[in-house]
Amino acid sequence: LIIDAHIHYSRIARFQEAAERDSGCDYSFTGLQEELARNNIHAAIGMGLQENVPSGFPDAGCPSPMWLDLSDAWPEQLYFCPGINPHELSDKSLQHVEKALQHPRAVGIKLYPGYYHFSVNNPIYGPVYELAAHYKFPVVIHSGDTFSERGLLKYSHPLDIDELAVTHRHTIFVVAHMGDPWVRETSEIVRKNPNVYTDISGLLVGGKFYFEGMGREPLILNEFRHALLYASRWDNIIFGTDWPLAPMDG
Repeated sequence: LIIDAHIHYSRIARFQEAAERDSGCDYSFTGLQEELARNNIHAAIGMGLQENVPSGFPDAGCPSPMWLDLSDAWPEQLYFCPGINPHELSDKSLQHVEKALQHPRAVGIKLYPGYYHFSVNNPIYGPVYELAAHYKFPVVIHSGDTFSERGLLKYSHPLDIDELAVTHRHTIFVVAHMGDPWVRETSEIVRKNPNVYTDISGLLVGGKFYFEGMGREPLILNEFRHALLYASRWDNIIFGTDWPLAPMDG
């Protein structure tokens, strides 16, 4: 069975623009259905994300949790991780987060450090990690480059996740995008910490011809190979695409 563990399916203006300009993906309900069927994807996990105004993400006014909101209809293969906006974390919103985790299609929690200027070790996230441990759900953490110039990379560097993994040994963490461009740092964190996984989504953003060209670049390939071989935890490496920023067959 093939599972795409990291896609997006929300009304985010820059995702729509990137799909039209770079990847050529049809960022719609029909487009997602066809992409899943064409690539024999049995399940896909959407990362909860919202913005109040076009190109407004990271939007401090969005709710916690953030849901998928591109369409009221979901493909039957689609599951989701409710997204957390730390600006809107309170006792009341944590009740909404817990209710979202009880949704039959919820499979985890998504954090967006870098986009939101909060370290993953900020105490404000403590109750979120407790909920994840209680429901035995992984916490997927954006890591590496941000798809917005408003992001701060000091909050999205994967090394912060090492401390998090040590202080929350009973919670599973997934380093999204292998922390790209810090893939070697991510490989060490995965090698060292058995409760840390990583997905390989979004390592490249673009369409088929871009992927074919980059696939012939030894410097790029060797960087990823080194990281994967160093980690040597193949069961902790998860397939994901970051659709619609890249096609599922990229």
